Amino acid sequence: MRVVKVVGQDGGMRTWFRAYYQDEGLWLYFETDDEGWAARQVEVRERDSRPVTAASLAEVVDLRDHADLAAMGRYERRYGVLAEGPTDGWWDLPRTSEISEEEFERWWTRARQALGDSS
Repeated sequence: MRVVKVVGQDGGMRTWFRAYYQDEGLWLYFETDDEGWAARQVEVRERDSRPVTAASLAEVVDLRDHADLAAMGRYERRYGVLAEGPTDGWWDLPRTSEISEEEFERWWTRARQALGDSS
C-alpha cells in the first residue's frame, strides 16, 4: 500500500490512517510522525462508537518532563495510553486504510470532547 505523507505545521511529515483491531473490537485512528511513531491516537469501540482513547505524544512528553507519576496516571485514566514504537505493524490488520487529516481531526475532536477535554 502506498502511503501519502504530508508536511505538518511543525515541518515534520505526517500520515493518518485507521486500522481495525478485531481482538478488542476497536477502530484505531493514528496520526504518525516522520518516523512512523504515533503522534496522536484515537480508539473507538465498534459496538457503540464510543471513544475510549485520545492520547497525544506531545502531552505525554510534557507530563514526563514537567509533572509527576500521579499526573501521568491521571492522564492515562482520562485519555488512555499512546501506542509505543513504530506503527508499521498496524498496517497488517484487516480493514486498514489511509484517511485524510480532516477525518482524523474530526475523530480527535469528538474523542477529546467525549473524554472530557476542557481545552
